[in-house]
Amino acid sequence: MAETTPSLRQRLGGRSLYLIGMMGSGKSSTGRPLAERLGYGFVDADAVIEQVTGSNISEIFERDGEDHFRDLETQVLRSISERHSLVVATGGGIVTRSENWGMMHQGIVIWLDVERDQLLLRLQKDSTQRPLLQMNDPGEAVDEILSRRRPLYNEADLTVVIGTETADVVADGIIQLLPELIKDPPKQRPE
Repeated sequence: MAETTPSLRQRLGGRSLYLIGMMGSGKSSTGRPLAERLGYGFVDADAVIEQVTGSNISEIFERDGEDHFRDLETQVLRSISERHSLVVATGGGIVTRSENWGMMHQGIVIWLDVERDQLLLRLQKDSTQRPLLQMNDPGEAVDEILSRRRPLYNEADLTVVIGTETADVVADGIIQLLPELIKDPPKQRPE
């Protein structure tokens, strides 16, 4: 029998869930229903960056460069990680800085691993400007980025492989998998 969500929320003990994965993997679209099912808040880290700077991600990359963007991303993550009971949709490259891992591992890190061809389809259908894909062959760019980031994504606490499932189905799958991941505090032994 599936664990009830209030019981799952209690076992999470306020730990936030950090969704990582490639651009277009569905972190935001999965994060919203996941947060709703858990009674958690939802935060899209890229949206926070855009709100704070008054610029979209592409503009920040173009104007200030990737390193500056990664600095902003780390600052926003630091602020988010001070809160609890959140589902956080991170930017795809957040895994490239080790200090970000220290903050995310205070909660539970979940990699949304979308199959490559499905990821390319999603990115082609999406109107969002992706600075790292602005080249002649987006497929080649995705392969190159994935080859660098896959070992980092593999450091997640939980990996969810996604094909054509909807965000709601993925959120339900995460709810089913979380109880296996949560380690209850050890019971005290009598002296």
